[in-house]
Amino acid sequence: MVSTVYLARMRVRNPDENNCVKISKLCEVAGLSRMIEEGDLTAIKLHFGELGNDTYIKPVFVRQVVDAVKKLSGKPFLTDTNTMYIGSRHNAADHITTAIRHGFAYAVVDAPVLIADGLSGNSYGDVDIPGKHFKSVRIARDILDAQAMVVLTHVKGHALAGFGGAIKNLAMGCASPLGKRDQHQGMQAEVNESECIGCGYCVTQCPFGAIHIGKKAVVDKSICYGCSACLQVCPEQAISFNWERDVPRFLERMAEYALGAVAGKSGKVLYVSFLTNITPDCDCVPWSDSPIVPDIGFLASDDPVAIDAAAIDLINNEHGLECSSLHCHHQPGENKFKGVWEQVEGYHQIDYGHEIGLGSRNYTLIEI
Repeated sequence: MVSTVYLARMRVRNPDENNCVKISKLCEVAGLSRMIEEGDLTAIKLHFGELGNDTYIKPVFVRQVVDAVKKLSGKPFLTDTNTMYIGSRHNAADHITTAIRHGFAYAVVDAPVLIADGLSGNSYGDVDIPGKHFKSVRIARDILDAQAMVVLTHVKGHALAGFGGAIKNLAMGCASPLGKRDQHQGMQAEVNESECIGCGYCVTQCPFGAIHIGKKAVVDKSICYGCSACLQVCPEQAISFNWERDVPRFLERMAEYALGAVAGKSGKVLYVSFLTNITPDCDCVPWSDSPIVPDIGFLASDDPVAIDAAAIDLINNEHGLECSSLHCHHQPGENKFKGVWEQVEGYHQIDYGHEIGLGSRNYTLIEI
């Protein structure tokens, strides 16, 4: 099976082809009208960004999708799920406040913000899937109840997944906090004592209290969930994981959760991916580092695997930016995210998603 992915590049020299127009046109050519019926409660799944992050998808772009759904007589709402770690999106009250602070107010986006797994992340349903790692996954209740969905994804790097695309947006983004823990199961941080300086910064960032300082940092593996918060902040890069054993399983568990997130919605999900501000880190971190490649544009497809495959190919074909955290693989054709997270082969999530029937890694790219 070969899926179609549509591309609108960033270059523009007249107002009739501005980026807002391009996003609306992508929704049209990718078939949104086939997916939305009159009165459909339509989840617009996105990431509002952790407080301190500023490279999430622009609210003005999200508004174009809201307008497109309303034009088809759908009933859109913006949504995400609560995090398993303590931060500005750990419960619905803080999460909605963060969304508003980041510009996702009703006056801007013309749609309500609903947190899909409820006030404390306990509103979810069990979805049966034919997985290798899971036979049942915990998906947020409002995702399950939505009759259609538009998945808006900011494509960027990720310390454990290599990159975060549509698959990860479905997997982590549609799971309850317990579902997120399911996916991280077996991932445990390890400290290289010869590199650790005992600064204690990892202790302040661990959401589970799994790290303490003796002469060096010590991880209590009985309560470590492998969230990678410590990995991302260690100034000496003294924290790691068992990359060869644990990361491929993690990526497979993500793909299986993504399969559960779209169960029962065949022909009712559109994916729009934003290849702008392509940073090395997830929008879950409370900062935004410099992009690793120039802005490319926007993608749309009805296939989450194909749109991720196209995104990675487009990013890899760019010349890497020298003034970024990219430490190698700057040349076109080289794997950019491995130039940041060299231990992670993120493409495995695409291969496994293809294998389990989430979508196809084979695609045709049509530029509009």
